Amino acid sequence: MTSPASTTRTQVAIVGGGPAGLLLSHLLHRVGIDSVVVDHRSVDEIETTHRAGILEPDSVRLLTDTGVYAAGQERVLTEGDRHGGIYLRFGGESHHLDFEDLVGASVWLYPQTEVFVDLHRARVRDGGDLRYGISQTAVSDVETAPRVAYVDADGAQHEVLADMVVGADGSRSVCRDLVVGNERFFREYPFAWFGILCEAPKSSSELIYARSDRGFALISQRTESVQRMYFQCDPQEDPGAWSDDRIWSELQHRLAGADGYRLQEGPVIEKSVLPFRSFVQTPMQHGRLVLAGDAAHTVPPTGAKGLNLALQDVKVLAEVIEQVMVEGDDAALAGYTDRALARVWKAQHFSYWMTTMLHRGDGSSEFDERRQLGELASLVSSRAGATYLAEGYTGWPQ
Repeated sequence: MTSPASTTRTQVAIVGGGPAGLLLSHLLHRVGIDSVVVDHRSVDEIETTHRAGILEPDSVRLLTDTGVYAAGQERVLTEGDRHGGIYLRFGGESHHLDFEDLVGASVWLYPQTEVFVDLHRARVRDGGDLRYGISQTAVSDVETAPRVAYVDADGAQHEVLADMVVGADGSRSVCRDLVVGNERFFREYPFAWFGILCEAPKSSSELIYARSDRGFALISQRTESVQRMYFQCDPQEDPGAWSDDRIWSELQHRLAGADGYRLQEGPVIEKSVLPFRSFVQTPMQHGRLVLAGDAAHTVPPTGAKGLNLALQDVKVLAEVIEQVMVEGDDAALAGYTDRALARVWKAQHFSYWMTTMLHRGDGSSEFDERRQLGELASLVSSRAGATYLAEGYTGWPQ
C-alpha cells in the first residue's frame, strides 16, 4: 500500500467546504478547536455557481455576531436587501404580508454564493486549513478514530486523522451512508421550477409568490439590474427548448391580472430546471461522525428554508462539539440529532404547506382549484393565518 504524501492530525475533519462547512470551521476556531475542510469543488466553481438565498434573522446574526466580518464591514447588511415581507398573488391580485407588523422580523435577500464568499474570506483571514479541488474522498473508521483520505489536484494521496468527522457535503454526500441503522424519508414532487437569471430592472421590491391557473411563479431579485424568476414546470422540461420570448410570455401570463401588473423584461442570461424533493435522514450521527445540512435533509425551495436549516444545524453542532472536546461531555453528541431534527421537521411541514398551497397538482380537479383559492383567501384575510406564515418564513427560535 502506497504511503500518503501527507498525514495531517486535527480535531475535526469537515467534508464539504460550502457555507455550512465553512461556518462550522469558523465557529470551532473561535473556541480554539482545530479543523481541516476538504471539498472536491474549486473555490472558483463555488463562487461562480449562482444560488438564490433568503436569510432568516438568526442566519444573519450568525454572520454578523460571530466575527465573520471586520467591524463596520458586514456585507450581508450593506449589500444584502432587507425584505419586510412578501406578496402572495392569486386571482390576479397581490396581497402584501408585512412580517415586521406581524412578527417584528425581516428577512434578507442575500445569495448563497455571497455567504460562501464571506465565510471563505473569514477562514483565509484566520488561517483556516482549506483544501479545495480534491477527488476520491473516502471516510473510514468513524466509530473510533475517523480518517479522511483524498487525492489532490496533482494526483498525490493524502489523509487527515481526526477526533471527529463532519459530513457537510451536500445532497450527494459520501458520508451519509456511513451512518449505521439510518432511516430515510422521501417525498418526490411531480413538478419542478424553471429558473432564469435576466438582465432587467426589479419588477417588485419584495418577492412575489404567485398562484395562477397555469401554475406557480416566483418573482425574486438579485441586484438593481439582474433578477431571478421561476415558474412551475415538468421535471423533464428542456430549458433549451425555451426562447426568451416564450419564457416571458409564460411568466407574464402567470402574473397577469385585472390590476394590469406586468413584469419588467430583459435578456435571459441563464436558465435551468430545478427538481423538487424532500428528504430526511435519521439519525444524523454515528460514532464520531455527524451530518449537517443537505447531507442529512433537503426541502423544496418554496419556503426558503434550505440554507437556513444548514446554518442552524451548524450552530447546534458547534455547541455540541465544544461540549464534547472542551468540556469532555461525550453524551452531548447523542443529543444532536433530536435537537437538529426538531427544526428540520418544522421546516419540512412549512415547505410542504407553501408548496402544495401555491402549485397546481397533476390532475387537479375544479374542486381542488377552488379549495386552493379558498385557502389563500383565508390566509390573507386572517391575521392569525398571516402570522403563522410570517413565523415560519422568518424562522423559529432555536
